[in-house]
Amino acid sequence: MMTSQSLKTAAMTLLSVLTFSSALAATNLKEQHASWTLQAKSADPAFSPSADRGKNFYGRIFRAGTDMASCSTCHTANPKALGKHVITGKEIPALSATANSERFTDAKKSEKWFKRNCNDVIGRECSAAEKSDLTAWLMQH
Repeated sequence: MMTSQSLKTAAMTLLSVLTFSSALAATNLKEQHASWTLQAKSADPAFSPSADRGKNFYGRIFRAGTDMASCSTCHTANPKALGKHVITGKEIPALSATANSERFTDAKKSEKWFKRNCNDVIGRECSAAEKSDLTAWLMQH
């Protein structure tokens, strides 16, 4: 027989799996934002996305041991502008989904780039709350 705590743990695990699965099915910025918001709320029920926190996160200087001090180092201060990788010199298409119709159309690709870029810039993976805040800000651009 399952205890109340066991049921709660099982329910939270199921919610996490379903939330992650829905994140991978998201095909646009609003859907991916909603998925990250749901994930953040499952970790902290009081969480509410903030475009201001997202803007601050995007421009914040982290310097996690690379030349990529912030998101804007490569993506520029304007998410609608073309960026340039500071190490390779490779052009980076605009981060804004309104300026780049390919942005945030593939959830697996979004997760791949968040994982890589967050590790390079802040030295760890971004949390769902950070992704939610950042995409709240990006939806304004």
